[in-house]
Amino acid sequence: MTSGKSGRTSDGSDHRGPGRIAGLRAYWEALRSGDHLPRRDRVDPRGLADALEHSFLIERIAPGIARFRIAGTAYNDLMGMDVRGMPLSCLFLGASRDRLPLDLERVFRAPSILTLDLRAEVGLIRSGLTGRMQILPMLDQDGAATLAIGCLDLTGTIGRAPRRFEVTQAALEPLTTTTPVQDSTPALPQPPRAKPGVPYLRLVKA
Repeated sequence: MTSGKSGRTSDGSDHRGPGRIAGLRAYWEALRSGDHLPRRDRVDPRGLADALEHSFLIERIAPGIARFRIAGTAYNDLMGMDVRGMPLSCLFLGASRDRLPLDLERVFRAPSILTLDLRAEVGLIRSGLTGRMQILPMLDQDGAATLAIGCLDLTGTIGRAPRRFEVTQAALEPLTTTTPVQDSTPALPQPPRAKPGVPYLRLVKA
């Protein structure tokens, strides 16, 4: 178990572990049937034992908005509270929080896999902390893509909560699937252009 004050495990190591995101991705792929997205009811927590504390399940509740339904203890450590029921955006800062809804819509509607490179704000009592998050779409009990499972790998010590992140780079990997879109809500407007020489979003070919 982890300590909310230090962000370290009981043996003094930090939150980072080898291949947590890769492990979650492999498990997600194993649950797929052909080109279809995996169904939530097929997820067995025992299959995510190595990544469970760093994994989460979010639910799309409105265009560009998703809230935590399940979250590992790493997210409670980051925010200093139980994040269940809170929006995913609570983990992000300013401009990155504003941009997140556009990327989340692509996860659920395209659908796509979203990978985010993250950097936390620092201060006198907050040391350097970076991370990578991956979000993978899933089907709900009605067969619609309203859910997503994800994982966060961290490098550094959490220190004093809350710790929030800016997104330094985002990558979208479109998926080939016949999964239905949840509803007919109009798409969100396109994001502002990134500053020259500072790419934010890139597409990844499977």
